[in-house]
Amino acid sequence: MNTTTKQPLEHWRVPVQLKLAALWASVMSCYIYGDFLGLYRPGDIKGILAGEGLLGPTSQGSLLAVAILIAVPAVMIFLSLALPPRLTRCLNILVGVLLTAIVLMTIPGSWAFYIFLSVIEVVLQLLAVWYAWRWPRNASDPAS
Repeated sequence: MNTTTKQPLEHWRVPVQLKLAALWASVMSCYIYGDFLGLYRPGDIKGILAGEGLLGPTSQGSLLAVAILIAVPAVMIFLSLALPPRLTRCLNILVGVLLTAIVLMTIPGSWAFYIFLSVIEVVLQLLAVWYAWRWPRNASDPAS
């Protein structure tokens, strides 16, 4: 008789910081693949070559704005692991809500693949907000 199926599966408690970093890494994957797949839409490469960008005509300013927008979740991967818990918590709530609002504004009129990835991004970003909001307190910490 096989008794291994009756035993609970091994599990370790994943620290909140690691969950947040993994969520931001997942968000970045969706961002990157969404942008990559967008290159396959008819006429997009022609528009890029003609200097048409996401925010109008391609310029240093518009590319910098997009670079900042993409860099934020990328940097959140590291910051979620490196910053003190209180600062990490606040930053994840703020950035998660802000980026969710931005993603929701980009959905109307988008192609199905982009809407699909955007929904995943929203869910992941809101999960980051939720985990940060519900960050467990250390019972032995007198400040909590």
